[in-house]
Amino acid sequence: MLPFIVAGIFVAASTAGWLVLFPPKRRPSPRQRRMLLIGAGTALLALAPPLLVRLLRPRQMVPAFDDSARPADRQITALLQGEQLVPPPPLPPLAFATAEVELQRPMLSQADRDWQRLDQDFARRLLLVFGVMRDRHGYEMVLLEGYRSPERQDRLAAAGSHVSNARAFQSFHQFGLAADCAFIREGKLVISERDPWAMRGYRLYGEAAEAAGMIWGGRWTMMDFGHTELRTRGTRA
Repeated sequence: MLPFIVAGIFVAASTAGWLVLFPPKRRPSPRQRRMLLIGAGTALLALAPPLLVRLLRPRQMVPAFDDSARPADRQITALLQGEQLVPPPPLPPLAFATAEVELQRPMLSQADRDWQRLDQDFARRLLLVFGVMRDRHGYEMVLLEGYRSPERQDRLAAAGSHVSNARAFQSFHQFGLAADCAFIREGKLVISERDPWAMRGYRLYGEAAEAAGMIWGGRWTMMDFGHTELRTRGTRA
């Protein structure tokens, strides 16, 4: 729609300019006609590339709703009803800025960890999973990143596929429906799945997340063990 609007404005402006410069009773000279045609052609050439990019660019959207997602566990569903859950106390910013953490998760220190910016239903499910991990399995968990702006998503994608394959609005993070999480051990973040203790935790985390009706990134081809998301119908760019 936008390209047609711009083209219409261009035609209208060109027509108005012609009438202002050369009223019906005044015939332009050959030189004036050439100058006007050159100006119109230059403007058209300047507008053509962005219009073509806009027309040919594929529509970006998050992955389609996955009907194969596992249904929520009945016990989990019952716990979600009326349960008042509170986010854990935040870690100090320096905990996310160490050299070890930066190696595992580039640019993590700039991530948004505000629970209020997550979808309410998703946040409740995730907090319930945090409680299950703590009370049943002895793992303290921490939110690494929740909501992610489109600009940050593009920056992560530009850093390479080892950081992110998704561009702006191709991730549920942009809708507050995804989170990346890890563990705390002896006051320090533990992210790497090479740690056997953490790997066991990720698998338990995946089971709990799926029981709560969420998608776990550990089942993807490009596994993302700390990632969970809640897919809802109609969520698209």
